Amino acid sequence: MKTKAVRLYGKQDLRFEEMELRGIGPDEILAKVITDSLCMSSYKAMLQGSDHRCVPDGLEQNPIIIGHELSGAIMEVGANLRDRYAVGERFTVQPKMYFGDRITGPGYSYTEYGGDATHIIIPAEVIEGGYILKYAGDSYYKASTAEPISCLISGLDALYHLDADNKRHVMGVKNGGNMAILAGAGPMGLGAAELAMVMEHKPRLLVITDIDQNRLDRAQRMVRPRNGVELLFVNTAGLENEADYLLSLTGNRGFDDIMVMAPVPAVIQCADKIAGTNSCVNFFAGPTRQDFYANINFYDIHYKYKHFIGTSGGDVGDMRAALSFIEGGLINPSVLITHVGGLNSAAGATLNLPKIPGGKKLIYCNIEMELTAIEEFEEKGKNDPFFRALHEICGRHSMLWNKEAEEYLLQHGKSIL
Repeated sequence: MKTKAVRLYGKQDLRFEEMELRGIGPDEILAKVITDSLCMSSYKAMLQGSDHRCVPDGLEQNPIIIGHELSGAIMEVGANLRDRYAVGERFTVQPKMYFGDRITGPGYSYTEYGGDATHIIIPAEVIEGGYILKYAGDSYYKASTAEPISCLISGLDALYHLDADNKRHVMGVKNGGNMAILAGAGPMGLGAAELAMVMEHKPRLLVITDIDQNRLDRAQRMVRPRNGVELLFVNTAGLENEADYLLSLTGNRGFDDIMVMAPVPAVIQCADKIAGTNSCVNFFAGPTRQDFYANINFYDIHYKYKHFIGTSGGDVGDMRAALSFIEGGLINPSVLITHVGGLNSAAGATLNLPKIPGGKKLIYCNIEMELTAIEEFEEKGKNDPFFRALHEICGRHSMLWNKEAEEYLLQHGKSIL
């Protein structure tokens, strides 16, 4: 069958094209991709090509399909899998997969399995590895946010503090402590904030910083305090001494847990200055440069037991936890999404992802639509009834993407096939 896909042929060589998809084998699944959320990890893979640890050589002859934050519906089930899967079932995927010493993933490693395609073949090894997860939520786009949410769960769970003997690691956010999310008004920062307020161990104080007041205003509208957590938003752009001001919010005791959401040396150095005794800093933001350095105080690491870690990705357990939070309505992943588009816009958006402001860019893979910010729906709607309807729908949902908007888009949007 014919499918359309965004394929990587080499460094910075992404092509949106039609390709032939073969028939599936007895241990494979044919699926229709409904949504894929674009990720900076895909941008990095696009820059690095086969130099990326998960991208194979020979892309010129065997290009891979880009995209890994996908959700969809099963269209055909191989003969050996029909007791486990059924046509019409919804699913999402665990992107990072381990097969012995080999690390692979959709969007990095496969010619027929990736997020930015109308239809895909899910390989036998992926299914047998347990990397396909059934999804019972009310909308496809929320399942596409499960992967970034799972990365955040992993990052929060990896934070640690020393027990009274200064030896045993106590894992997770310090319950009742002070937490900061630096450069945190973007999509992943807001996701981290949502999670920090609903997970088992919660901070007493949660501070989100950024240098963009528009992002902070949006964050304050979208993320509300809950479960007894005090939530503060701070614009650090105009502060004469950022670290001193942030420390004052804790009574100069310092922060117990810090998530660094931008690969900027000054942000890391601020985290170092505001970290309290027996604190933990997670450098969550992945840099593109391999020679990325920042100055930190090793005196404090030794005498004040400050801990620095970095986390990337999540595992199947984190994905299941993310789906549980989403399906149960405990978090609102809609706060991550600021742009919506069709598959025809995925290649250009991926190539320019750092230059496009806002949060997550959500792609509907069987729809043709230019990538459009939700806040632009109103202006476009003045001349286009399709966008006018989307604006009215989002207006009923605090200008967030939502189930009703998805259903309207899937019913009235232009098919890409």
